Amino acid sequence: MDNAKPCGGAIPLCMVGEFDLPLDIIDRRVTKMKMISPSNIAVDIGRTLKPHEYIGMVRREVLDIYLRDRAAAAGASVVNGLFIKMDKPVEKDAPYVLYYNGYSGKSGSTGERVRIEVDAVIGADGANSRVAKAIDAGEYEYAIAFQERIKIPDEKMKYYENLAEMYVGDDVSPDFYGWVFPKCDHVAVGTGTVTHKPDIKKFQLATRLRARDKIEGGKVIRVEAHPIPEHPRPRRVSERVALVGDAAGYVTKCSGEGIYFAAKSGRMCAEAIVEGSGNGRRMIDEGDLRNYIKKWDSTYWPTYKVLDVLQKVFYRSNPAREAFVEMCSDEYVQKMTFDSYLYKKVAPGNPFEGLKLAVNTIGSLVRANALRNEMAKL
Repeated sequence: MDNAKPCGGAIPLCMVGEFDLPLDIIDRRVTKMKMISPSNIAVDIGRTLKPHEYIGMVRREVLDIYLRDRAAAAGASVVNGLFIKMDKPVEKDAPYVLYYNGYSGKSGSTGERVRIEVDAVIGADGANSRVAKAIDAGEYEYAIAFQERIKIPDEKMKYYENLAEMYVGDDVSPDFYGWVFPKCDHVAVGTGTVTHKPDIKKFQLATRLRARDKIEGGKVIRVEAHPIPEHPRPRRVSERVALVGDAAGYVTKCSGEGIYFAAKSGRMCAEAIVEGSGNGRRMIDEGDLRNYIKKWDSTYWPTYKVLDVLQKVFYRSNPAREAFVEMCSDEYVQKMTFDSYLYKKVAPGNPFEGLKLAVNTIGSLVRANALRNEMAKL
C-alpha cells in the first residue's frame, strides 16, 4: 500500500463535491492552462472559468490513502495483498474463491498465501487486471504513459502556482500530448503514446526540452510509467464479477483522464449490487451487474465518443495540432471544453457558434496544411 499509481493527477471540480473530498488533499487549484503547438505557439486557456471553478491537482499517494482510510472507517476490511487467481463457483449461488498473497510484515517479500470466499467480485485492479483475465474480458489497445516528478527552484515553482501546460507535436508524442502539471512542491512532467511505445523515453526527453527554460535547475525525485487503456474491454461483466476503472478500460481518448471515471464506475457498480441484493437480503446475478453497465454506457458514451473523434481529427499530424491549438484560443471552445470537463457532461452548444467554429476550424486546418507545404519547399 506504500506504492503510488503513476498518474498525472488532474481531477474535475465535480469530483470534489460528489465524493466529499477535503480540500487539503488537493495540491493545486489550476485556473490557467497553456496549450503549446508544435511550433511553440502558446494559447492561454481558462478565461471562461468562474471564480469558484478550477481543476484539482492531486498526488495519488495522498488521494488513495484518504479514500482507503475512509472506506475502512465505513466498515470495509482493508487487506495489504496481491491478488493471484480466482476460482469460479460450480453451483449457482456458491461463493467465488479468491487467492492472494497477504503482506502482514511477518512473511517476507513473497507474502503469505491466503484464501477467501466472497459473493461478488469488483475488479478494480488496473490496466493489467488479473480479474479481467480470469473472466476472459478480452484485450484492448493501450498507451504507455511516462512521467518524471521534478523538484524545481522555488522561483520557478511560482510560475506553476495555478498553471498547467500541455504540449502537442510529433516530437513529444505522435498520438497524445506532453504535460507539466503542478504538485505541492514539484511538477510532474510526462507524455504518452499508443503507436510508438519503444520511443517513449525519446518523447519524454523532447517534452523536457520544450519546457526546459521553466524547469531548469530541477532534480528528478521520482520516475513513473504505466499502461493507459484506450477503450473499454469487450466484456466488463460475467456472472457475479464486474470490472471498473482502468480494469474496465474507462480512460478517455484525447485527454487520457481516468481518475473520476474510476471512482464513478466503482460507485455505480456498488450501488447496483446494493440495489440488486435488496441491501444484502438476496444473492445478486449478472442481470443486476448489467444494470450498472447500461447506466454507465448511457451516461458517458457521448463523452467518450466526442473525445475519440477529437483525437482522430487533431492528433494525426502537426498541421492538425496547429489548427487544434488555434481553435483552443476561441472563448466559445474554452467554455464548452471546461463545462464538459469540470462537470462531466457533454455541454449543449449554441448552433450559430457551432457553425462559426466549424468554419474557423476548417480555415485553421487549411492554413496549417498550407504552412506545411511551404516549409517542405524550403
